[in-house]
Amino acid sequence: MTILETIETPEDIKTLSRSDLVTLASEIRQKIVTVVSKNGGHLASSLGVVELTIALHYVFNSPRDKIIWDVGHQAYAHKLLTGRQDRFHTLRQFKGLSGFTKRSESPHDAFTTGHSSTSISAALGIACAKRIKSDSAKAIAVIGDGSMTAGLALEALNQAGDIHKDLIVILNENEMSIAPNVGALSSLMSRTFSAVRIQSMRKNFGEFLKKLPGIGDDVYQIAKRSEESFKTFVTPGMLFEAFNFEYFGPINGHNMDHLIDILDNIQNIDEPVLLHINTHKGKGYAPAEKNPIYFHGCGQFEVETGTCTPKEAAPPSYTEVFGQTMVELAEKDDRIVAVTAAMPEGTGLVDFARRFPDRFFDVGIAEPHGVTFAAGMATEGFKPVVAIYSTFLQRAYDQVLHDVCIESLPVIFALDRGGIVGEDGPTHHGLFDLSYLRCLPNMTIMLPKDENELRRMIVTALSHNGPVAIRYPRGISQGVVIDKPIQPLKIGQSETLTKGDDLLIFAIGRGVVEAMGAHRRLLKENIKATVVNCRFVKPLDIESILALVKKIPRVITVEENVRMGGFGSAVLESLADAGFSGFQVRRIGVDDIFVPHGAQKKLRSEYQVDADAIVKAAHDLMAS
Repeated sequence: MTILETIETPEDIKTLSRSDLVTLASEIRQKIVTVVSKNGGHLASSLGVVELTIALHYVFNSPRDKIIWDVGHQAYAHKLLTGRQDRFHTLRQFKGLSGFTKRSESPHDAFTTGHSSTSISAALGIACAKRIKSDSAKAIAVIGDGSMTAGLALEALNQAGDIHKDLIVILNENEMSIAPNVGALSSLMSRTFSAVRIQSMRKNFGEFLKKLPGIGDDVYQIAKRSEESFKTFVTPGMLFEAFNFEYFGPINGHNMDHLIDILDNIQNIDEPVLLHINTHKGKGYAPAEKNPIYFHGCGQFEVETGTCTPKEAAPPSYTEVFGQTMVELAEKDDRIVAVTAAMPEGTGLVDFARRFPDRFFDVGIAEPHGVTFAAGMATEGFKPVVAIYSTFLQRAYDQVLHDVCIESLPVIFALDRGGIVGEDGPTHHGLFDLSYLRCLPNMTIMLPKDENELRRMIVTALSHNGPVAIRYPRGISQGVVIDKPIQPLKIGQSETLTKGDDLLIFAIGRGVVEAMGAHRRLLKENIKATVVNCRFVKPLDIESILALVKKIPRVITVEENVRMGGFGSAVLESLADAGFSGFQVRRIGVDDIFVPHGAQKKLRSEYQVDADAIVKAAHDLMAS
């Protein structure tokens, strides 16, 4: 039996020797690599924090002490150490363990996560609540250097330093390494300065200096500045000291003894504390260490080599088509600029960045800033294309409304991962964008049925003098022939794909694929449907909709979005506004729920947004 197999709760870790903890770290890494190679997931980040995870559970007492993992995709070791080993093989599978921390999954998951930069705010809220309740338990936020670029994290630091609540923030820096001599010195200083006796001596000596008659406060300030100057010489902690945090680090995040010693020390400090550690993404698995970007979020791979599991030849993904089209168009128009929020690979803009470095802007994990930044560029005559996953644009809603739509600035939002995205679950599904964007004046919303139409929509958006959102799904495209040159679309014009007098199917985006599949099946039953690719959620092709419903009063709307406020709602509103009656409607879309994680095909079937659901709705309408 391995050491890992003996761990049922974090309390079991405390019985191990420190040498056993090192062995445990190796076993955890092996388990994570094995499962992720089969299920896919966030590998490199989880491998990088194994020692930190063990040390946190060795020193603190979860679930009484609250550990909040920012984003949560690095919490695989945490799951293994908190009673979920027997289910770890279900990671990211339908009805299995979430790929992120989730309060409803375990009492050891202190906060449900999935989007970045929330940990310090959540931990501070927990710390303040515990202070009110006279609860001495600790709140610990673990945040990466990328997540620290977001305004939300800085806002939380600002408040934490101002109200002096008992809070521990661990900054995990895994992009840069510090020179060995500086790293060793800062580690020694941090472990020394964080000791209880030293902290007590500093406090008492400070109080003594302040009480010196006449000169006490001045002498204290000189001593304080001298200490900070020396610490700044060997550590990069000036920023966090400015936020009134006690800063320690950086230290090696893979040295178990150092981690345990300093965590044991800082748990006794009743002030905001920031511990800065350095780790290596992919630690312990050579392919992930060599290529941490690919293994940040990867699919299935062969453990021995790290190579991706071979797949059958397939058409390019929508993401790839978008990226290729951006390069093609930018070669001819130097006003086109691309903006992304720390996702150049995920949004397909790597080649654009390489070809046009002066016109590519990665703003970091700062979606609100990215949108307003793009709006500023639009006022100077440029054509900014903001490429952001649908779920992450939610973070910048005020900026879309206030800074783009009010003045109808020509900012284009390329919304990747629209609809059901799969194993990352409810925090990542793009199921709300049609609803939250449709209500904004001046906004135009397009959804392509295939990759050729995506290209046409990009050209259409670039020629439109106002804000446009183009929403497309995750995954491979349809493999259609690509038209050249690219022809723009007429804003608000739909496309009738089939004609039949029994049923009328209005579909949008990926729903068109499912609608055409349903159409072919219904034809075998001699049920003939008119299928319309509506293309635009806003503006709708109202004239065509009214004319068709007048002729064919059995209507199905199809969208991969929540039904509430989405495309189907828009169709119903247009019919109601026109005073129509005597028609029947079935809306295919997601119920008023958060869709869990699982394979895309499985989720579409489970939540009834596929061809089967359309066929069932057609049978209901025909029977009625």
